[in-house]
Amino acid sequence: MNTKNISRIALGTMLITAGIAHLTFARKDFQAQVPDWVPLEKDDTVVYSGITEIALGATIIATPKKYRSTLGKITAAFFTAVFPGNISQYKNRKDAFALDTDNRRMARLFMQPLLIAWALKTLGK
Repeated sequence: MNTKNISRIALGTMLITAGIAHLTFARKDFQAQVPDWVPLEKDDTVVYSGITEIALGATIIATPKKYRSTLGKITAAFFTAVFPGNISQYKNRKDAFALDTDNRRMARLFMQPLLIAWALKTLGK
């Protein structure tokens, strides 16, 4: 198995794991990231995003090669769409996931572009 396939499977597995966390043991922590302007209940938003992450992760693992470039763009768009949650957590100083200082919350903001790049590079042509 080549490095790109290992990276693709790792990305899919990470998303599945995060999705399961949304629905179970980290549900309350994920609620801390939902911006107040989202027009849904925080718990509903967490559940829907968790389901989306599980579906996206499974799709990343199982999708045939000819569709992966499109899937990379979809995954990057998803990571972009949830980024306001990270900004909200920083701006509102909400503690979750051991992000209990401004410096840690700020550092988390720089992870999102890395996830976007991971999706595009791993799933791109």
